[in-house]
Amino acid sequence: MGRFACLMKQHFLKSFGLVALLATLACRPSFAADSPQFRGPNRDGLFPETGLLKTWPEEGPPVTWTAQGIGGGFSSAIIVGGKVYVTGMLGDDAGNLFVLDEAAGTILNTFPYGPETLDEQAQGPRSTPTFDNGKLYFLSGLGVIYCMNAADGSILWSVDTVERFGARQITWDYSESLLVDGDQVLCTPGGPEALVAALDKNSGKTLWTTTGLDDTTSYCSPIIVNHGGSRMLLNATGTHIVGVDPDSGALRWSFYHKANYDIHGVTPVYLNGLVYYTAGDGIGGGALEIAPDGGSVASKWTDTTLDGLHSGVVLIDGHLYGTGYKGGGKLVCLEMTTGKVVWDTREVREGALIAADGMLYIYEGPRKGVVNLVKASPDGFERTGTFSVTEGTGKHWAHPTLANGILYIRHGDALIAYTVKLP
Repeated sequence: MGRFACLMKQHFLKSFGLVALLATLACRPSFAADSPQFRGPNRDGLFPETGLLKTWPEEGPPVTWTAQGIGGGFSSAIIVGGKVYVTGMLGDDAGNLFVLDEAAGTILNTFPYGPETLDEQAQGPRSTPTFDNGKLYFLSGLGVIYCMNAADGSILWSVDTVERFGARQITWDYSESLLVDGDQVLCTPGGPEALVAALDKNSGKTLWTTTGLDDTTSYCSPIIVNHGGSRMLLNATGTHIVGVDPDSGALRWSFYHKANYDIHGVTPVYLNGLVYYTAGDGIGGGALEIAPDGGSVASKWTDTTLDGLHSGVVLIDGHLYGTGYKGGGKLVCLEMTTGKVVWDTREVREGALIAADGMLYIYEGPRKGVVNLVKASPDGFERTGTFSVTEGTGKHWAHPTLANGILYIRHGDALIAYTVKLP
């Protein structure tokens, strides 16, 4: 082969490699700073944002835009590919998925999907959609799972979990945000034949169910962790904390934990073989130590200071941060390995909590509607910003979302975007 031919071959291979790399990047399901599911990319309340404001002006961060008319409900917004997706209820019971422009906040599309819950405590959807490969997966307050084409709003398939799995109605209806894991959608119908279930994400066909524990679902959303080299699904059901094999549905272990009205609304937190769990109304929780083989658990410590109801807990540098519920609640910092209360304060009360770039964002509810910026530090409580949410209606219960330097707060029929990145 001549020198010219060799050079041409090298040029072709380099060009082909670049094209292949660009094609691979283009096929990724979401941008690095997007937030495609409940409580962030990893479902743990930790958002991979940097360069954010460490303090806010007295009036709070600037409002980027406000979108009115997204209907009643408590689901969070997700952000993917320049669009914002959120569910809401219009009229008497009409569930709709709204698509907004990320930059301007204008409503681009309104896609109806079916009836929603009219529960007197919390009418409308609670489940935050999960985006995967151009599709949206979410659960109505009446227990129906929907797979929707994100581009045109067509329903690709739906599954009524009550009809298919015999799921039992719980007091305040269904709230789970679905977990897409590879080719399967994981949900928690409850009951003796389907405590947890996996559906084919393309067809809705049942792949497996978890048996061996007859319990109801609760108001919690699952997470998958790696324990000793094996994957494990963690969740809380009506009266148990459970570990399930996400590939087969086998129940690895369960731990009885009775909460008032069977309200488990905080996703468990995992660290080095320990599983943190909690419940509200003064019940609290503790940490379970999973056996090395993943087949059993033992109680490591218990605590009643951080009695989280449905506000979320984050783990940062070995410390848990969350808000309690009893007596109006308080912000608490716990040491994960020991359960030691490092500090607590009633300067911030019960509310949904997320974290990014070394800071905590706490949206106090249900009636207060105050957003707080607090340093995530075991050294003590330090608040560096606060503002009140004045747009929207109803209870302040939806969890905040962060994406691309914007903080999203949903309050009833309003979604407000705040710029929280450094100039």
